Amino acid sequence: MAIFMSDLKAQIQTERDAARAVCDLKGDGSAECAVAWDTVEELQAEAAHQRETEKPKSSLEQYCDANPDAAECRVYDD
Repeated sequence: MAIFMSDLKAQIQTERDAARAVCDLKGDGSAECAVAWDTVEELQAEAAHQRETEKPKSSLEQYCDANPDAAECRVYDD
C-alpha cells in the first residue's frame, strides 16, 4: 500500500512536532530524541524517493485530465 504524498507530508509534520516535544522533554542528547528525529528523516527520505519515481504525465494525459469528454480520451473496454 503506497502512502500518498499529501498524507506523507502531514505525517512528516506530525512526527517533526513530536520530535521537538520529545527533545524538549528528554533533552537534545537523549536516545528518545535521536529516535524521534530518525523517524522524521526516514519519512523525508521516503518523500524524496516518491518524488523521484513519479512519472511525469504526457501531454495527452494532461489534455485528458482537462478534457475528459474529448474523443481522444475515450477508453473502450474489450
